[in-house]
Amino acid sequence: MPTLIVLAAGMGSRYGGLKQLDPMGPAGETVLDYSVFDAIRAGFDRVIFVIREDFADAFRKGIGARFANRIKVDYAFQRLEDLPEPHTPPAGRTKPWGTSHAILAARHMLDSPFAVVNADDFYGRDAYARAAEFLATITPAQCGLIAYPLSNTLSDHGQVNRGICEVADGVLKSVEEVLRIGRGSDGTVTGEWLDGSRREVPPDSHVSMNFWVFPGEFIAALEAEFLKFLSSGTSVSGECYIPTVVDNLIRQGETTCHVIETDASWFGVTYPEDKEPVVQSIRALIAAGEYPDPLVG
Repeated sequence: MPTLIVLAAGMGSRYGGLKQLDPMGPAGETVLDYSVFDAIRAGFDRVIFVIREDFADAFRKGIGARFANRIKVDYAFQRLEDLPEPHTPPAGRTKPWGTSHAILAARHMLDSPFAVVNADDFYGRDAYARAAEFLATITPAQCGLIAYPLSNTLSDHGQVNRGICEVADGVLKSVEEVLRIGRGSDGTVTGEWLDGSRREVPPDSHVSMNFWVFPGEFIAALEAEFLKFLSSGTSVSGECYIPTVVDNLIRQGETTCHVIETDASWFGVTYPEDKEPVVQSIRALIAAGEYPDPLVG
């Protein structure tokens, strides 16, 4: 049975607090509660929360304890100093190295296929069902991406980062992490690409919302790519993004990434102003019979 890794170590700097633990549902449920609930009914039998040690107790009591009798729950800590030899954190570095580094925090717990999600994104029931179906037949040379249209993932309250995908015949050809994507007053969507330029991003682009499915063998490839990143001289302030790692592996011919489209509702919280639309969206899904109220009795 598959494992779900939840990346929950983020600082929440733009949100102004730990959005992972902020109540969104009518009975105080968090977005993460709905994710774990959807994963369980899709057939996942284990969840690994990647968190920071400074809020471990609050997380265990606020999230993990709710599901401990329904799914195997484990924890991994993303630490600044958790680096392969001979690397050490450079002077002035205060935060870990992004989403790839977060997955590697759980590397010693993984020996079978797994999915990866963000703690603060609501992906929807269908997304987890499709991920579980793909994981049931995944091979060592495959991975998968649950993809959403960019226009459905923008915030009305500020800029966002997204993995912009090039797709052909259902297969991912390339993916690039584009930063600070936002819609201008004229409706044009632009973002900051990794070459430093700011240019238009097609609103119908397939985007990665960091819902990935990987074989167990991916961990070795991820470790190798992370080591290259650390050796590149960009590790003083940069981050090693999952889309960048997958893109490198595609270009090297080491993996085929299948794009898995879903009709599920996606929404997330990046800014404080995003909370109320999320609350209303969850209430609408409950009214439609998609979720019980309360979520966990």
